[in-house]
Amino acid sequence: MKRTGLFPGSFDPFTKGHEAVVRKALLIFDEVIIGIGVNSTKSYLFDLEKRKAHIRSLFPDDPRVRIETYSTLTVNFCKEVRADHIIRGLRDSKDFEYERSIAHMNHELSGIETIFFLTDTQYAAINATIVREIYRNGGNITAFVTNVEQLV
Repeated sequence: MKRTGLFPGSFDPFTKGHEAVVRKALLIFDEVIIGIGVNSTKSYLFDLEKRKAHIRSLFPDDPRVRIETYSTLTVNFCKEVRADHIIRGLRDSKDFEYERSIAHMNHELSGIETIFFLTDTQYAAINATIVREIYRNGGNITAFVTNVEQLV
């Protein structure tokens, strides 16, 4: 039986921490779907097509990684793409507290379990919100985002 995990997020941008979570998930899952959630009321710094191309550039020859977009509840998208689990990365205890509540709600709605991966120590401080602010203010984000030239 094929094991499929959905790694949902806006990935604005997809950081080295996100990349590390996918690489860990590939050790367990046969397929990892990176689901870029699209919210029409939210404004993004990086264009959706550039985000997709950027993520694809990180896993160019790996058929086990799929990149999809969705604009529905994550658990509904899981059912649509037949994902058995939701994948989430945790940087610290605050992430855990927040993600645990979402995982419980998702499970209650759908029966789908969430698998948590601890972020590698060297990526624990990377936060996409902070990376966006650095970029907006002319800072160099190459320490936080692989293949940044694909994104900008």
